[in-house]
Amino acid sequence: MKAWRILAAGVVGAAMGACAVSLLEKNLSPENAEFLSKVRYIITSEEKSTFLHLPDSEKPRFIEEFWKRRDPDPETEENEFKKEYFERIKKADELFFGEGRPGWLTDRGRVYILFGPPTDRMTSPTGSSFYGRCQELWYYGTFPVIFIDANCNGQFVLVTIDLSHLNDLNLALATAQRPILASSRRSFLDFTIGLKKKTDEGDRLEGLVIIQIPYRSIWFSAEGEGFKTTLELSLDIRDSREKLVWEFKHNYELRLTQAELSAFQDKSYGIEVPFVLDRPLEELRQGKNKLEVVLRNSTGKEEVRKTAEFSL
Repeated sequence: MKAWRILAAGVVGAAMGACAVSLLEKNLSPENAEFLSKVRYIITSEEKSTFLHLPDSEKPRFIEEFWKRRDPDPETEENEFKKEYFERIKKADELFFGEGRPGWLTDRGRVYILFGPPTDRMTSPTGSSFYGRCQELWYYGTFPVIFIDANCNGQFVLVTIDLSHLNDLNLALATAQRPILASSRRSFLDFTIGLKKKTDEGDRLEGLVIIQIPYRSIWFSAEGEGFKTTLELSLDIRDSREKLVWEFKHNYELRLTQAELSAFQDKSYGIEVPFVLDRPLEELRQGKNKLEVVLRNSTGKEEVRKTAEFSL
């Protein structure tokens, strides 16, 4: 009976502690509540408890010190860890919206923020996965993360982690909570722009737009034993007065085998688009012209917009 009383006291004490923490969180100012919400994935339990019990006058100093402890290079003005963390929150919001809550609060958002973009990301339509349901499989090197959408309605839940990689997960979580910035990560969708003039005679200009897209920044979906995605490219040229003089739109379908995907990781997918301007070119010759490029990856739902200036 005595042992039961001790156990009961412990349960009651834990419940009272949880209630006290909940009350402290409810009484936070909007600024402090937002801070605590945004750092939920990297703040330790000790840090959270300390923050909640501090008087409001000392909380700003705590926040400042919180980020300083995670600054990988205090000698520079910019805190690279803080910048990367909030960039991942923003990107997770863009990539994983539509689950009835902000994208960064979803299971996929949480994993994305903690570990960064996966090395490979594969999606399976209904019935085509091992589980017979809509699935996303992410790889960080050889470390797999599986999300299942049981009803195929866009609600993805983190369901399994291969237990053989449990140590990898613990190390990754520890890294996220220590003042260390990951030295490498998968790139966001990106590309470079090149312009090549072929003919420039009187009122006729022929040229070539060259786009280079690193394969490492492209997300694919699984299809049978291979992978596929579609890159949606849009180009337009405007003169110095912002008048549209040429435009182009095309979708490029990419299909790769597993071997090709692995072999191409350090290579780029190249697109060459020829253009011809056979109209009076006075405006183009008088100032800075603009080439705007918009690239969208249909699988990852990422979109990048870049502008290049050029003169004739």
